[in-house]
Amino acid sequence: MSVTTHNVGVTAPVELERPESAPATVVDKPWITVVWNDPVNLMSYVAYVFQQYFGYAKPRAQKLMMDVHTVGRAVVSAGGREEMERDVEAMHGYGLWATVAKSGDT
Repeated sequence: MSVTTHNVGVTAPVELERPESAPATVVDKPWITVVWNDPVNLMSYVAYVFQQYFGYAKPRAQKLMMDVHTVGRAVVSAGGREEMERDVEAMHGYGLWATVAKSGDT
């Protein structure tokens, strides 16, 4: 990347290079949406919600639904806190019990 300044006294462009050995930046997703098991909603409805809201394929939606049913909870999305809060609010709108948590806290 070449940076040229137009200040008086600077006559040559400054070359800035990224070293080849520099590690790539890893974007981490520190917040998660957890859907919890409840005695009210049918398993088929929970899978339907995952397909409709998150756009998951039927096999993935059913796997997550089975985790909710057998383990008691499933992590259904990960990302920024505001995005996860929107997902939790949407799950509540569908009548599901969901919470937002820091990744690794569950």
